[in-house]
Amino acid sequence: MKSAGDEVSVRKILVVDDHTLVRRGVIRILEQSRDLEVSCDETGQAQEALRLVTGGNYDLVLLDIALPGVNGLDLLKSLHRAAPRLPIIILSMYPEDQYAIRCFTQGAAGYLAKDSAPEDLVAAVRKVLSGGRYVSGGLVEHLAGHLAAGPAHTVISHEDLTDREFVVLRLSGAGKSPAQIAGELFLSVKTVNTYRARVMSKLGLKSNAEVISYAIKHNLST
Repeated sequence: MKSAGDEVSVRKILVVDDHTLVRRGVIRILEQSRDLEVSCDETGQAQEALRLVTGGNYDLVLLDIALPGVNGLDLLKSLHRAAPRLPIIILSMYPEDQYAIRCFTQGAAGYLAKDSAPEDLVAAVRKVLSGGRYVSGGLVEHLAGHLAAGPAHTVISHEDLTDREFVVLRLSGAGKSPAQIAGELFLSVKTVNTYRARVMSKLGLKSNAEVISYAIKHNLST
């Protein structure tokens, strides 16, 4: 507990997640941490998050990558454009070896799985607030293995897809129809079919069943 005479720098954090219990749990963990002094706002909506980031003076955003009705990668890009210097830590239920690299390339300062321990959340926030980037040990191992493959690693995989192609692959793998995907991504059905055709061509898949099978095999269908 800090005394009244101590200089306290309260850091302002925005927690963005559509589940109230998750938001409140994250805030509680941060507020109870002995070495963090934070003031947290929260929202469960993408547009509200953009409004708050544009009008607020936040030190950090904790962002759920899977908000309903919006492509999480697109939201990350929008937040980064609105406040280029504002660090963003991604909170996700998706495997970090599938999403983290894409998030980092779009400006994220950290990536944390939702099943991480509370102390990992505190460590990530502390690291990013101090100006660093948070990368888990598991992701470091994945990157090391990827680099160890060297120049021979030339097989096209989902990691080589564009962000939009990757999202269409994931949603297709979850069993969603082109119409459902179009509605979720605010695209036309024709455009969705074009992206799906590109995915199938790049990955050498010949049917929708193979798309679903590929997504399940690589843990992309959740």
